[in-house]
Amino acid sequence: MRIHIALIGFGNVARRFVRLLDESRDALRELDLEPVIVGIATRRHGAVFEAAGFEAHTLARLVDLTAASGAVGPALNPPTAAEIIQRLGDMRSDARVMIETTVLNVQSGEPAISHVSTALASGAHVITANKGPVAFAYRRLADEAARRHVSFLHEGAVMDGIPIFNLVRETMPAATIHGFRGVINSTTNHMLCALERGEDYADALRRMQAEGVAEADPSLDVDGWDAAAKVAAMANVWLDARITPADVVREGVTPACGERARAAVRAGNRLKLVGAAFRNGARVEARVSLEELPARDPLAILDDQANALEINATPLGRVVITQRDGGLEKTAYALLTDLVTIRRRLA
Repeated sequence: MRIHIALIGFGNVARRFVRLLDESRDALRELDLEPVIVGIATRRHGAVFEAAGFEAHTLARLVDLTAASGAVGPALNPPTAAEIIQRLGDMRSDARVMIETTVLNVQSGEPAISHVSTALASGAHVITANKGPVAFAYRRLADEAARRHVSFLHEGAVMDGIPIFNLVRETMPAATIHGFRGVINSTTNHMLCALERGEDYADALRRMQAEGVAEADPSLDVDGWDAAAKVAAMANVWLDARITPADVVREGVTPACGERARAAVRAGNRLKLVGAAFRNGARVEARVSLEELPARDPLAILDDQANALEINATPLGRVVITQRDGGLEKTAYALLTDLVTIRRRLA
């Protein structure tokens, strides 16, 4: 089955996804899945559309060109992201998929929400690695997808490629989720581990930026906003919370955490930034907070960029899934798994 794809956002994750499609072509062929990329749109550096699909060598050139200069399309009057999505929607195809990987806007979730809504309205399936649509508008978008008989998938939005949403959706039928907690931001966990070892806060942050662990502007991570968006996303999907990141009680990792982290280790514990949400009667309470955890806790054993999530469900009890290393390749793989899910649903 040929699946036509438009990529909205063409940063590191999307470019790695394009390479992964090529690397996985034999496995995808066995699944009767032939992905055809027909459109690419970026916020600042142009857009291109080719209904026949881009040849492999053209995609490789676009990936290299974008990595080097940021440009993908012609400088004169390139189509907008909305126009790329509409052209995808107008195609005659076995299946049309819009993949959204733009940068998170933690204040509103836009323009990612509009991209998703436009694609669904056009009859296209949607895959997103952006937390915004799930953290701000999950119920509305999921209902719209159901009305249009298309998929709205978001495995890459939380914990890179670790299949937390697939785990619940596909392997926990009839289970009731009461809550969850986890270490879900790699940068802050790495920071806390560095502080435990006696590293200065500013020095540790600069080192992580140089290594590519932390962003040039690390505020989304160290101020707890990234974790809050992930908590909102999971709470909306699993607990029908209908909250946004602003509704999550939030704490971050500051220079003052250094002594606190070292004191926790001396006491046989570890300080972790924990994101959690749980039902409290008819309400859902959500938070991101620094917690001193006993050494035997499954969240306490996590070093550096490792993440883990504990889901509390009936009748299963507490289920823990751990990610020992993350990175953009894992997020790109999450996009691939969602694409395979769409193919299986169409079968």
